[in-house]
Amino acid sequence: MERARLLEAMKPRMPEKRYIHTIGVTDTAMTLAEKFGQDVQKAEVAAILHDSCKYADKDWMKQTIIEQKMDPTLLAYHHELWHGPVGAYVAETEFGITDLDMLNAIRFHTTGRIGMSDLEKVVYIADMIEPNRKFPGVDELREAAKSMSLEDLMITCLSHSIQFLMSKHQPVFPDSFNCYNDLLLKKKGNL
Repeated sequence: MERARLLEAMKPRMPEKRYIHTIGVTDTAMTLAEKFGQDVQKAEVAAILHDSCKYADKDWMKQTIIEQKMDPTLLAYHHELWHGPVGAYVAETEFGITDLDMLNAIRFHTTGRIGMSDLEKVVYIADMIEPNRKFPGVDELREAAKSMSLEDLMITCLSHSIQFLMSKHQPVFPDSFNCYNDLLLKKKGNL
């Protein structure tokens, strides 16, 4: 699938600001994929499609989660988390993506998960540090991306995300904690 066609399909699904974000995530994911030895084209397509359902109807997303037998735990958490799993479903059914790694990169780009592939990490990180993001600490994360290993960068980004949610007294989806712990335990040689 070519970039222009996919981006054109994303344009009517989101406000202009989110479309600009999508381009930023795509370019960042491609750069990170090249840096960390991942398939640049897979990173490009997954990044273009990662927010395809960000502005989808909440009732439709809820129904899709139920009908497609996705993790029911999602429904107990904020609907902001739903667009990743539902987006993976749309990537497969509407855009014909069959590559499981690409689908998982879309599915888990907001939460992470135990056993993430390097492509999944690339898209997660790109979503967080793309040039249009503005939040306290983003510049430090972008700087870290220049020198850290992919594993360390993922741990740093997850840590930032978890700490932010906790500071706002927001619940943290279990996959995020599990991903963080998994990465740390592997790094320390305990897994």
